[in-house]
Amino acid sequence: MLTIKCAACKRKLWKYEKIGQGKVLRCYKDRIARFYDGQIEDGQAMCACGKRIGVDEGDHIKMIASAFTYSGTKRNG
Repeated sequence: MLTIKCAACKRKLWKYEKIGQGKVLRCYKDRIARFYDGQIEDGQAMCACGKRIGVDEGDHIKMIASAFTYSGTKRNG
């Protein structure tokens, strides 16, 4: 499980189950286990501080690489 955090304010946004060793380019909505301070509004994934984290693409969120950090371990798939 990865904990996705805002790069600007370091707030926890959501817990995400990452499968595979690649970069976090997309977050599939069915793999998000828990939302903290992240929200999806008007087609944008936002932090509570107002920073845009990604773009809602329907079944996944296309992440902006410079807008977030993460900690945790990825599951090999």
